[in-house]
Amino acid sequence: MALKKILITVKTYPSISVEHNDELVCTAGIDKEGNWIRIYPVPFRKLDFNSQYRKYQWIEIDLVKNKDDFRPETFRPKNIDQKDFISFYGKLGTENNWDARKKIILNNVYVDIDKLIKDSKTEGKYTSLAVFKPTSIKIFIIRPAPREWNNKQKAVLKQLNLFEKKRHFEVVRKLPFKFSYVFTDQNGNECTLMNEDWELGALYWKCLNKNNGDENATCNDVKRKYLDDFARTKDLYFYLGTTKLHHLKAPNPFIIIGTFHPKIEHQINLDL
Repeated sequence: MALKKILITVKTYPSISVEHNDELVCTAGIDKEGNWIRIYPVPFRKLDFNSQYRKYQWIEIDLVKNKDDFRPETFRPKNIDQKDFISFYGKLGTENNWDARKKIILNNVYVDIDKLIKDSKTEGKYTSLAVFKPTSIKIFIIRPAPREWNNKQKAVLKQLNLFEKKRHFEVVRKLPFKFSYVFTDQNGNECTLMNEDWELGALYWKCLNKNNGDENATCNDVKRKYLDDFARTKDLYFYLGTTKLHHLKAPNPFIIIGTFHPKIEHQINLDL
């Protein structure tokens, strides 16, 4: 692929990858031609500060197809070990109700979940990244999750801790809850998808600190943001993505990897 300009739109919450023996972040964006690009694997938090790209920032990066991933959108950085492997350009702001962002993001929006799933399973397409517009939001669910990484992840974590102490790098904390939206599409099909957006995880830890460790109060704060604010006062879209492991196996392989939420112009239904 060589050098490619990409508008970064997605950064997922960091996770411990057994396959790559590292803490990794899945990032994705849209290129100048309107194509989705997944940049993976990237040990994002270990990058030099000057290489840590922000959301809605145009970057230029040398990419090669990730041959270990059949999904057509997945590429890996070619020269990630080099200091200046990313070049930065302008960032799209929120002026005029996110108008500049909308012109890039909203050119190809799914409204039918069955159509999206079909495209993800169709050989030759294998769609694994998309923008989706829910017709109605039913509820935002918060459920307890395991508070520790699984045994294989712990083994990776142990190795990371031994090595990273020298660099004063602390591996990300595991979120103790899972967060999901329940919504319907234009045909009335109901769907429940987990949200693994980095911004949601960051909000949780920020609110936990504000609430002096009170998890109930923290979950209420998160729910207010993602349900009361985003679903009531914003024009809510989802960034959806698949994982390589579940793409061809799960009936619905998608998870929410981010939200796009300018101020509301066209009201969606909110069923509470």
